[in-house]
Amino acid sequence: MTQPTGQVPGAALIIGGVGLVRASRALPDAAATSDPRLGKSTRLRFNLIFAAEGAAIAVAIAVCDAIDRTDLIPIIIALIVGIHFFPLAPLFNVRMYHLTGALLCVVAIATWLVFPEKVTVSGHEIIAYMSIVGLDSALILWATGLYIWLMGRSLLRA
Repeated sequence: MTQPTGQVPGAALIIGGVGLVRASRALPDAAATSDPRLGKSTRLRFNLIFAAEGAAIAVAIAVCDAIDRTDLIPIIIALIVGIHFFPLAPLFNVRMYHLTGALLCVVAIATWLVFPEKVTVSGHEIIAYMSIVGLDSALILWATGLYIWLMGRSLLRA
């Protein structure tokens, strides 16, 4: 039977996020006092960044598959996801996204440079690229999600 511990942080962040959205409904509508074009521009820029990330991941997977280097897919995806945080930082004015992006890129590159594709631990073969990049990326993204949630709670109290 699989232990659900890996799902707990994600579920907690979803529940916390839903709570923030519900609590924010009681706030006055900021859009009514600001320029509506600003919100439209932000949505457009976010959608472009998100689309570029998705397209880059799709191309990376296709190229890795074509050159028979599917072992590099987790590393390249972590790099792409890390890079996508850099334009999001100024877009949403969240400086933490610079750190998130940098950490994801460092984890991907360091894993590629330091570890072999596979390692054997206690007689069990582990795909190091997938395991190390996956676990470290999850921790970085959970920490970022927690930071954003705490920032949202702080803003709601203010």
